[in-house]
Amino acid sequence: MALTGTEIFFKTLLDEGVETIFGYPGGAVLNLYHRMPDFDIRHVLVRHEQAAVHAADGYARASGRVGVVVVTSGPGATNTVTGIATAHMDSIPIVVFTGQVPSMLIGNDAFQEADIVGITRPCTKHNYLVKRATDLESVIREAFHIAKTGRPGPVLVDLPRDVMTGETDYHGKGDLNLKGYAIKGAADKKSVEEAYNAILSAKRPLFYIGGGVISSSAAKELVELAEMLTIPVTSSLMGLGGFPGTHPLFLGMLGMHGTYRANMAVTNSDLLIAVGSRFDDRVTGKVDEFAPKAKIVHIDIDPTSISKNIIVDIPIVSDVKDALKKLLKIASKGKRIMKADRKEWLSKIAKWKDTHHLNYEQKMDNGVIKPQFVVESIYKVTKGEAIIATEVGQNQMWAAQFYNFDRPRTLLTSGGLGTMGYGFPAAIGAQVAFPEKLVFDIAGDGSIQMNIQEIATAVQHNLPVKVAIINNGFLGMVRQWQELFFEERYSHTTMDFAPDFVKLAEAYGAVGIKVEDPKAVENAVEEAISIKRPVIIDFRVDKEENVYPMVPVGSSIDKMLLV
Repeated sequence: MALTGTEIFFKTLLDEGVETIFGYPGGAVLNLYHRMPDFDIRHVLVRHEQAAVHAADGYARASGRVGVVVVTSGPGATNTVTGIATAHMDSIPIVVFTGQVPSMLIGNDAFQEADIVGITRPCTKHNYLVKRATDLESVIREAFHIAKTGRPGPVLVDLPRDVMTGETDYHGKGDLNLKGYAIKGAADKKSVEEAYNAILSAKRPLFYIGGGVISSSAAKELVELAEMLTIPVTSSLMGLGGFPGTHPLFLGMLGMHGTYRANMAVTNSDLLIAVGSRFDDRVTGKVDEFAPKAKIVHIDIDPTSISKNIIVDIPIVSDVKDALKKLLKIASKGKRIMKADRKEWLSKIAKWKDTHHLNYEQKMDNGVIKPQFVVESIYKVTKGEAIIATEVGQNQMWAAQFYNFDRPRTLLTSGGLGTMGYGFPAAIGAQVAFPEKLVFDIAGDGSIQMNIQEIATAVQHNLPVKVAIINNGFLGMVRQWQELFFEERYSHTTMDFAPDFVKLAEAYGAVGIKVEDPKAVENAVEEAISIKRPVIIDFRVDKEENVYPMVPVGSSIDKMLLV
C-alpha cells in the first residue's frame, strides 16, 4: 500500500528505534508536524534551532543513541549549523532533518530557501537532498547507519516539501547498499602483537585516551588492561570518564590545562599508547616537542586520524573495543606487570604530583567564593553521580579539573569546536534521555546567555536540570588571556551589564538561587537538588581567578604556567 512521504518518515524513524525528536516547526515541515501526534515519538519543542541540535547532541552523548532533530527550511536550517559543527568535531551521532522548499522552486530564491546541503557539506559526515519520495526510506536508513557507525558524526537530510506529500510504497528494514562506505572494525593481529611487545619492553608506558574509548564502549577493557599491565592513564577533555577519575592510575587531563603530572608523564614517557584520540592541538602543544622520548602506538577507527598531527610508530586502524580486547587476550596469557615492576616510573609520577597538584585556597570567612570550590562542592554533594554538562571557557576547565568522572557518558562538553551556549541545551537533552538522573550544567555568565531562552524548554517539559553559573562578571577565559598575554588590556570582556539571573529564572517559571558566601555553597547545591524543577544557581565568584596549569600557545606541554 502506498504511503505519503510523511508517513514513511515516521515509520522509518520508529524502525530505527527513535523515541525522541528535538525540533521547531515552520512552513516547510508543517506536513511532518501535522502527522506527528499520530506516531509514538516524543517531540521536545525548543526555543531556538541551535539549541535543538545541542540537545540532540547531549541526548546522544549521554545515552549512546542517535539524536534526532527536525527544523524548517531557510533560517531554521542555517540556525543548526553551529550545533552540527559541534557534533562533527566531537564525533557525535545525530541526524538533522531540515525542511526545504518544493523541488521545482529550489534554486529560485524562494521564500525561506537556503542551500543547507552545500552549507553543511564541510561539517557533516554526510548529507542528502532527497529528490523523490521513492528515495526517502532508504536515505533515512542510510543516514542513521552512517551517523552511528565507524567514527560517529552528524548526518543532514534535506526534505523538499513535495517529497513529504508524495506517495510511494513502504518496504521496511532491508540490506543497505552503501558503495564506498567501508568500516575497518577488526584490529590487525600483527599490529596488536607489536603493540603488546612494545608495552613489555617499555619502562615508562602511558595510556593517552580520547572520546573514542567512550563512543566504542571500551572503558571496561581499558581499565582491565591498565590494571593488568600497571600502565598509568591520562585523558583528553573528551576522554574524561573513559577511565575512572578516582583510580590510582589516573593522572588527570593532559594538555593546555592538564595536570602537571600528566604533562610531565607524556614528556618523559618512552611509550605512549593513544586510544581513540586525535592528538588535538590543545593536547599536543608544540608538536615538535610532544612526547619526544616515546615510541607511539595509535589505536583509532578513523584512518585519516593516524599520523595526521603526530607521526606514530605502530598504527592500529580499528574499533577501540576490538583492539583492547585483543590486547587483553594476549596479555592474559603473558606475564602480568605488577606495581613493583613499575616502581621507578610510578614514583617519578608521584613526585610530579607532589611538586604541583591542582590546588586553590578557599577561605570561609572573607566572603569570596573560589570557582574551583563550587565545582568541588557539586562533586561532593552529588557524590560524583551526576551527569555534568559544561559551557565553554574557565567553567569548562574547572569542571574537567575538579569533578572526578568515574563513568563514561557523564561529561557533556564541546571539545573540538568550543561552542559557547552548548551546555544548557545539552543538559536538557541528557535529562530527556534520563528523566530520573541528576543533570547539572556548569556554566559561565557569558556562555549561559547564549541559549538561556531554553529555560522555557526545561520548564515546559518538566526537566529538572540544574544550572550552576560560575559568575565572575567577565568572559573569563578571554580575560585570562588578556591578562597573561595582552598587557592586561581587558577589551570588551567585562560582563557587568547582565541580567539578574534569579529574577530571570523566576520569570520563566524556574527557581533562582543567588550565592555570595562560601559557607552557603554546599547548602545551595543541596537545595537545588531537592527541588524537582529547573534551578539556576548564581554563584558570585572571585572575579579574577585563573585556570592553572596553563600551557601558552606555541609552547611544549612541559612548559606550564603554574600560578
